[in-house]
Amino acid sequence: MTYNNLEFPATISAGQGETRVAEEYKLSRIVRTVSSEIYIIWQGERRIGQVHLHYAHYTIYLTIFFEVDVSLQQEEQLLAEIDDQIVSSYLPSFEREEMLVTIFRGEEISSFSYCPTELDEFDEEEE
Repeated sequence: MTYNNLEFPATISAGQGETRVAEEYKLSRIVRTVSSEIYIIWQGERRIGQVHLHYAHYTIYLTIFFEVDVSLQQEEQLLAEIDDQIVSSYLPSFEREEMLVTIFRGEEISSFSYCPTELDEFDEEEE
């Protein structure tokens, strides 16, 4: 899987899709559509959460899922950098109506993918 990395803070461009937020965090984009993006939040080599962004005209919906405890200061710093480095590149704060933020704390229980049965049958016929 290819990730487009954003590392925070300091606006340090490290290649396509890469930027920095707070010395300790790096964001790796795993999905990008016309109206949304999903990033994994890294602290060093450890995954600590995900960011889901949905762009709905002049309103931005931002959801952060933390897998570890972070301080309010770290949360605010990360949120400010996501706004400055990612969201504002889509729609600057002076042009948008609002940015709605929801923050969760939890853990990943499972990760899997469903494959349509037609593809399974097709693969068996090829063999």
